[in-house]
Amino acid sequence: MSLYASMNTAISGLAAQSRALGHVADNVANSQTTGFKRTDTNFVSYVTRSTLHVNQPGSVAARPDYTNTVQGTVQQSDNPLAMAIAGQGMFAVAMPRGAENGLPTFDARTYYTRAGDFKMNTDGYLVNGQGYYLQGWGADSEGNPDRSTIKPLRVDQSVYNPVATGNVNLSANLPADSTTVPVTAQIQIYDSLGRLHAVDMTWTNTGTNQWQLSMDIPDDTSGVTTRTIEVNFGTAASPATPAGTIGSFGTAAGLTGSAAVSGDPAVVSFAADFGQGAQTIQLNLGSFNVASGMTQYSGQEYTLRDISQDGVPLGSFSTVSLNDNGDLTVNYDNGQSRVIGRVPIVTFSDPDKLQKADGQAYLRTQESGEARVNDPSSNGSGKIVSSSLESSNVDIASEFSKLILAQRAYSANTKIVTAADELLQDTLNMRR
Repeated sequence: MSLYASMNTAISGLAAQSRALGHVADNVANSQTTGFKRTDTNFVSYVTRSTLHVNQPGSVAARPDYTNTVQGTVQQSDNPLAMAIAGQGMFAVAMPRGAENGLPTFDARTYYTRAGDFKMNTDGYLVNGQGYYLQGWGADSEGNPDRSTIKPLRVDQSVYNPVATGNVNLSANLPADSTTVPVTAQIQIYDSLGRLHAVDMTWTNTGTNQWQLSMDIPDDTSGVTTRTIEVNFGTAASPATPAGTIGSFGTAAGLTGSAAVSGDPAVVSFAADFGQGAQTIQLNLGSFNVASGMTQYSGQEYTLRDISQDGVPLGSFSTVSLNDNGDLTVNYDNGQSRVIGRVPIVTFSDPDKLQKADGQAYLRTQESGEARVNDPSSNGSGKIVSSSLESSNVDIASEFSKLILAQRAYSANTKIVTAADELLQDTLNMRR
């Protein structure tokens, strides 16, 4: 009977609008939740019988319509480890399940999220506000990511070991117009323990376009007292080279000069012992026959253009920073930095088919497709915006409109139930 069918249809409408109201409530409640994706409602009708002559009442169901691909607003954050994704993709994260030897153990499943409010915990892991641990590629000593596996990224807060100086680059001009007064200069080098030592250099003119370089290392314990080498510029070299450029090295004691080949580096090598064994150092003076590094041009004074060396003192952990390419970098107070990993972006064929989990996280499903792990801004994945967070994609004004429609539709369905009840009562009263 159509009266019963009408009542059942109206009741299905009440259930559908209740679900729609639940979606609206969930969206409004999470309108300020970082990385939250709203759930819209898709109403689906079901037909019991429909022909050219008869259409019996059917029913309606409310199905969730997920918006995982809809971008939320990206806003700046004071947190240097906060990150947002501009475009498609998600962060891979892990859920802790316990502890072993003082470190967390993780669920074998990989979760995915857009909530990038990560901070470093006491163990050095990057954890977001929902308790998920950021996963990524580890890096080798050169900073190159190992893309064979992803794992929770952990920041090494140990010291940066000192590096002994092996190369010194010197760029300066010797005064061609003042050749009677020796020129003094100094370079600084580090030993294997990170201690700083001074090397005193003296440039003495010994003839036209000829200089003698002398080095004195007060802290050297090797017993070497004489370190000299002759440096020939321009016409003093054989064969002659362009004016003002290094052409060759001459007589040496305690110092070793490289072979004079046009265009090759002009290098002076020496060794010193600061109590930890012999340390070999190369002083790079530029290139033969090229106006770079050490030159001899007009002037009254020695002019230093640049000096650098590759030694590093002991460094303590300072900060962690994230680059836009996803590289996670540890910075030390000695001015050095080290890339320890890279944050990839994971994409899916159909992100809206992911399974929801607590804390704005998702799990892969068969319908969502395989998880594709990519570098940021490659293969269709979005780019990482550092020091930023993605807000919820909920629009409060739109949700209030849906709320009104759900409320009115629910009320209208109750009228259908009431009307069907009255008609059934009238039918029962026909016996009187």
